[in-house]
Amino acid sequence: MARTQVAADRAAAPQLRSGCPVACSLDVLGDRWTLLVIRDQFAGKARFGEFLTSPERIPTNILAERLKRLEHAGIIVSTPYSQHPPRFDYHLTERGRALGPVVDAIALWGLEQFPGTRRGLQRVSHAEVS
Repeated sequence: MARTQVAADRAAAPQLRSGCPVACSLDVLGDRWTLLVIRDQFAGKARFGEFLTSPERIPTNILAERLKRLEHAGIIVSTPYSQHPPRFDYHLTERGRALGPVVDAIALWGLEQFPGTRRGLQRVSHAEVS
């Protein structure tokens, strides 16, 4: 018997540990590096080496894993720009761009709560990020 599209979508969807949207969001975004990678995407960074120039200095193995995780979650998409060696550009998907207000809200909260902080990276327009 052929599977329906709904059955196929459910099979492809990750298993949720909770019905809580905050918990589900944290399963994808809730570590010390992921939102910084997304922040950098909004600032126009697209290549592995560009992410490494951020002041937080993400380790290369963690960056590679986070990029894979974000791509698997449908938040970013990679496109090759070199075959030898294999190199990729990373861009936010529509789902990823929907995180813009979330990143902005966290930045504004941080500015208010942590004196002396500043926004070092400014968001580029959605047209430039896609």
